[in-house]
Amino acid sequence: MKAKPTNHPGEVILELDRRDEPLMAAASIVKSPFRLKKILVPIDFSDCSKKALQYAVPLAKEHKAAITLLHVVQTLCPTGDFVAADYAALQAEMCATGDRNLAKLAVDEVRGEVSADTMVRTGSAALEIITMAKSLPADLIVISTHGRTGLKHVIMGSVAEDVVRRAPCPVLVVREREHEFV
Repeated sequence: MKAKPTNHPGEVILELDRRDEPLMAAASIVKSPFRLKKILVPIDFSDCSKKALQYAVPLAKEHKAAITLLHVVQTLCPTGDFVAADYAALQAEMCATGDRNLAKLAVDEVRGEVSADTMVRTGSAALEIITMAKSLPADLIVISTHGRTGLKHVIMGSVAEDVVRRAPCPVLVVREREHEFV
């Protein structure tokens, strides 16, 4: 490699030969400013949420990031004739089941390709997802949406929509029916 001056101050012309190609190839590798370390993936065990995990794993692998799988058990509110039920025991059982299912999902879907943790929380799904994203702190949330519209959307709401509005980090929303790129 030879460096020659130009008519412009601070600039040089580099003359290369074949022996310099490996050096130039190494120099042309550009590091992306986009760096992921922690990816949060909310899971409700639907096929749609498993699809979100299928997007998260390659992203985590590419960026050498860790994945946290989060399942939220909705808080039970005793009303009417069901007040006598043991809600604490029922909720504890739902959390234990969620924990077992998350562990199995991590083994079956992540397959050790990246580091994966599992968490089960109780409360409002959107609020718990946002709280977990802040506490990790997550660099990205990969969440699924069932795409409910009309009356179903009004009655059931959209967890994904609420998370997108209030998340402390970028959110990748994976739709149930879409053009696949994974």
